[in-house]
Amino acid sequence: MADPFDALENRSADERAADFAARLPEQVARAKSLPGYTESLGNIDPASVTGIDALAALPVLRKSEIGKAQAASGPLGGYAAQDAQEFAHIFQSPGPIYEPGGVGHDWWRIGRFLHAVGIGRGDIVQNCFSYHLTPAGMIFENGARAVGATTIPAGVGQTELQVRAAADIGATAYAGTPDYLKVILDRADEDGVSLKITKAAVGGGALFPSLRQEYADRGITCLQNYATADLGNIAYESQAQEGMIVDEGVIVEIVRPGTGDPVAPGEVGEVVVTTLNPDYPLIRFATGDLSAVMEGTSPCGRTNMRIKGWMGRADQTTKIKGMFVRPEQVADFVSRHPEIARARVIAEREGEADVMRVQVEADGGDSGTYQKTVVDVLKLKGAVEIVAPGSLPNDGKVIEDTRSYD
Repeated sequence: MADPFDALENRSADERAADFAARLPEQVARAKSLPGYTESLGNIDPASVTGIDALAALPVLRKSEIGKAQAASGPLGGYAAQDAQEFAHIFQSPGPIYEPGGVGHDWWRIGRFLHAVGIGRGDIVQNCFSYHLTPAGMIFENGARAVGATTIPAGVGQTELQVRAAADIGATAYAGTPDYLKVILDRADEDGVSLKITKAAVGGGALFPSLRQEYADRGITCLQNYATADLGNIAYESQAQEGMIVDEGVIVEIVRPGTGDPVAPGEVGEVVVTTLNPDYPLIRFATGDLSAVMEGTSPCGRTNMRIKGWMGRADQTTKIKGMFVRPEQVADFVSRHPEIARARVIAEREGEADVMRVQVEADGGDSGTYQKTVVDVLKLKGAVEIVAPGSLPNDGKVIEDTRSYD
């Protein structure tokens, strides 16, 4: 691997596990001391949480729980290790949910991603992420500072001025959503303005292969990362462009939607993240996003686990016959029958009426018994189909809505 960001990126699995074994108990102890975790971690011995297997036994923390805690007890809800006034920034996300931000070196760990793109000292980054209430602009500015790059705090919109600034200042790199760079480039072409942008670090939306190729045809290397306002950088692409490499400052699990149970490697599930940031110790934080673990390590030489990137949303709550059916209920249904490997609820229409079908992966079994459990747990009647183990799609869905709303 050419010029790693730091020694953490190419350490062995044993070295990484030993580091986590030392840091996880400290982080769990730090979280346990906070009011937000009193109920969920009250009976946990932090010294016992030394690896991902022990971590998997802890409860999952959902964003909705933080929102409720913030509404009841203040802007950070008892989940941060400092009071709100001790942080450099407090941001607002839809909900509203409030997240803290720091200005310490690579506080959100975006520098690692920018370095992978090739951005560093001597680069001028046109930062087109929003600076208004949400943290994306500050997140990427903090990362640019970590790699020694200069930032143009451009924000969103005013494309004509964006083109002028990029040309006059000599921007060599772009940070922002995948599609807005094309807007800037197209406007520059219309105005007959030549830009020097050759690197792009994008996030906050899908980078479609056709768009990446268009940037490549213009001589621009474009890589994407996966980050959230709460956690900072979770995973990022390298020049190899084979999956996303998990950041060294977090521990990622892929679990079955509606549960905290890890799925088999390669199976699609919900991304659950534990951050090692001492200022905001989120333990098993459910992102609501779907992904899957990729086998092997990246050809670029970075040795951490890889995931396939964003593959949809895990919150598949669907209303059928006027009743909400949630992933947690599907998980409860499966747990009542040990012989069931997986299940999938399908919402359909017959004529002008909603119907529910439940597919069950099992070696045989009594469909009548399953139908009774369906009514008990899902509170709705539905046909049960027993299918062969391994036959349901590997897409992370436990609830599928096939109804057309056109």
